[in-house]
Amino acid sequence: MYHYIARNFANHIVSKNQSWIKNPIKSQTKTLKNLIDSGRKTFFGDQHFFKDIRKYEEFKESIPVRAYEKYKVYIERVRKGESNVIWPGKPAYFCKTSGTTSGVKHIPIFKNAIKTHTNSARDSILNYILNTGDTNFIKGKQIFIQGSPILKNQNGIKIGRLSGIVAHHVPFYLRHSRMPSWDVNCIEDWEEKINAIVDQTINQNMTLISGIPPWVQMYFEKIIEKRGKQIGDVFKNFSLFIYGGVSFKPYKNIFDELIGRKVNSIEVYPASEGFFAFQDQIDNDSMLLILNNNIYYEFIKVKDLLIGKKNYICLSDVKVGENYALVISTSSGLWRYDIGDTVQFTQLEPYRIIVTGRIKQFISAFGEHVIAKEVETTIKEVSSKLNLKVREFTVAPQVSPKAGLPFHEWFIEFDEINDNLDEIEGIMDKIMQRQNIYYKDLIQGKILSPLRIKKIKKGGFNLFMKSVGKLGGQNKVPHLSNDRKIANQLKNYTI
Repeated sequence: MYHYIARNFANHIVSKNQSWIKNPIKSQTKTLKNLIDSGRKTFFGDQHFFKDIRKYEEFKESIPVRAYEKYKVYIERVRKGESNVIWPGKPAYFCKTSGTTSGVKHIPIFKNAIKTHTNSARDSILNYILNTGDTNFIKGKQIFIQGSPILKNQNGIKIGRLSGIVAHHVPFYLRHSRMPSWDVNCIEDWEEKINAIVDQTINQNMTLISGIPPWVQMYFEKIIEKRGKQIGDVFKNFSLFIYGGVSFKPYKNIFDELIGRKVNSIEVYPASEGFFAFQDQIDNDSMLLILNNNIYYEFIKVKDLLIGKKNYICLSDVKVGENYALVISTSSGLWRYDIGDTVQFTQLEPYRIIVTGRIKQFISAFGEHVIAKEVETTIKEVSSKLNLKVREFTVAPQVSPKAGLPFHEWFIEFDEINDNLDEIEGIMDKIMQRQNIYYKDLIQGKILSPLRIKKIKKGGFNLFMKSVGKLGGQNKVPHLSNDRKIANQLKNYTI
């Protein structure tokens, strides 16, 4: 019965989605019109002459692109209780979010936008069911390792983390099988919470597990500590892993070891500002860009953005392989909002993307502009080649070494301590040079020395994240930065 209902529902939803998948530009044009029509009824719309906007070029001319700090003036008015500032009415929620080194942001989520988050998560699973025929995970228990669902109230608006907000909107047909319990989910201390989740799930028929890879890894390791078995043996029917937040590439080797057998996985791309994409093909690492979420997408080449150009483009003008910064306008009142992520298109029919990093997370101390995708690919390839298991890592420039040329310093926590660092460093540097021509030129021109590794003791990254109040939840370690802030703190955890 489960199989029949799930397959029919999946077929219905996936077929319905073909309308925007096959007509992407038409869908985006309609989305922009609908957003502007609603925005005319707001203070922001009056201020930016929405009444005169009829096409994309006029939209671009009327509204400047803003990141959070410059958009904050509008958000603060909404937080104080004003209505109709950036979208008709008041938001249902403020999503509280922050990076490892940045301040707290409050992203508005209006009631109509909540449904797009839950529907997109649903569609990613239904698409998987239709493509694979696998419905067995529905018969067991599912878990999303997430932040606390406890919400605060300010001027009639609820405030919490995205995963905590979404926890209030779990579809009825999943509530009976969803874990952990509400009480356990509300535990604030991350280590205490993970231990409680382990106790509650270790004897259950867990079939679907989801979350940010480093925190799922912690959960798996604690299960193995208690049972002395690999996850695939503890949870014999575990068949689907859903992840997002960070690239899975650096963690894949250690996950394979922890699980002990093949388990299918789906990558999703949700953020506080919207649910943007999900992996729609099991054998393709790219994600389908979602075009029915009341989100209008714009893009700018990263290389242009870095030199101050403002030649933003819409979806119809993007090209495969180019690194773009992502700008969005949404039904939560974010207008031409720079979310700080960078993406590449891998395909245009339909539009599929990979996330390449954060615009503020790069290394370009000497003009090399190394991005997250490059360092994550390097970790994946060297791990596969030498059968290494990397638990976590980050990279920073060392511009003033005590002796010799500057270099990129890689802080790596291995599952097992490796003595052959020279070999690892040599292979990694070659991979980096292959991916980044600017880095290669700097190495060959003897402006930079080849990269060097600094080993972090086991558990060191978790201790670091705990020390900065970022252990667990939706927080994650930045995999690269252009300064030494994180690197200097990690010195306390080196071997």
